[in-house]
Amino acid sequence: MTSAPRYAYLGPAGTFTEAALRAMVDPSEAEYVPCVDVVSALGAVRSGDVDYAVVAIENTVEGGVTATLDTLAHGEALMIMGEVVLPIAFELLVRPGTELDDITGVSAHSHAWAQVRRWAHATLPSAQFIPSTSNAAAAQALADIDVPLETLGFNAALAPPGTGEALGLAVIADHVADNVSAATRFVKVGRAGATGEPTGADKTTLVVHLPEDSSGALLEMLEQFAVRGVNLSRIESRPIGDRPGEYSFSIDALGHIREARVAEALIGLKRTCPVVRFLGSYPKVDGDVTPVSVGTGEEAFEQARNWVEGLRNGTA
Repeated sequence: MTSAPRYAYLGPAGTFTEAALRAMVDPSEAEYVPCVDVVSALGAVRSGDVDYAVVAIENTVEGGVTATLDTLAHGEALMIMGEVVLPIAFELLVRPGTELDDITGVSAHSHAWAQVRRWAHATLPSAQFIPSTSNAAAAQALADIDVPLETLGFNAALAPPGTGEALGLAVIADHVADNVSAATRFVKVGRAGATGEPTGADKTTLVVHLPEDSSGALLEMLEQFAVRGVNLSRIESRPIGDRPGEYSFSIDALGHIREARVAEALIGLKRTCPVVRFLGSYPKVDGDVTPVSVGTGEEAFEQARNWVEGLRNGTA
């Protein structure tokens, strides 16, 4: 008998992250370990306290989740092993008896608030935003009737659908979102190790630092992908932290490290950039096969390598 794998996630129970975890692995086949924040969840993987973590990495409103990007970029290497995308909308919860006009403070995670700013400005122009470690935590605090609202500092909370019914709170508005198509991408992260085999519909995530004081460094970095037919689905700059003006780049490339075109691009990056951190090659959630340009497929690279070897041996 072996124990079920342990998965860390942004808790408490009821968060969108837990919903993403449930979409990835059935709770009967894993132990869910709630954490107070993304840093703690990824730290639990590094320490060996859990086997994996599921964390948000980007959303369609705010872009990259900086806590995830920065924690993956530093410290012991971790590896992304899979992804899932969830649509994001909220319900606005209050204690029974509270009316919309009574709301003076709304608590939510900062990324949630960013996705409802326009709605909040139009609907609750006088309400103050009170940040919370998660949307579920804000709702749970509001549901604790032993704590006066004056002590909480807010009298409404944004939470995932179904939270109000579960906690006995009143849903004063549902389907709350500035963008009805808003979605968040979550990733499964484990300790670094061997990659799986390519599926033809894969994504590779990297962190790359550019050389200092080098004109055209960004162009040279991008050329490593372009000349090998590797498309990028995401590229974001993040401050390195040493001094102003120094940045690294968080990149999603379409392809797998076991494909020649991607491997050759990584070789080019390693030759020209001071830091290249590989964060995994894994199946894309949409399953769409990545088109491969003429001259960049496996056979093309093999033929070119054989030709060069023939030139070396005098047999070409």
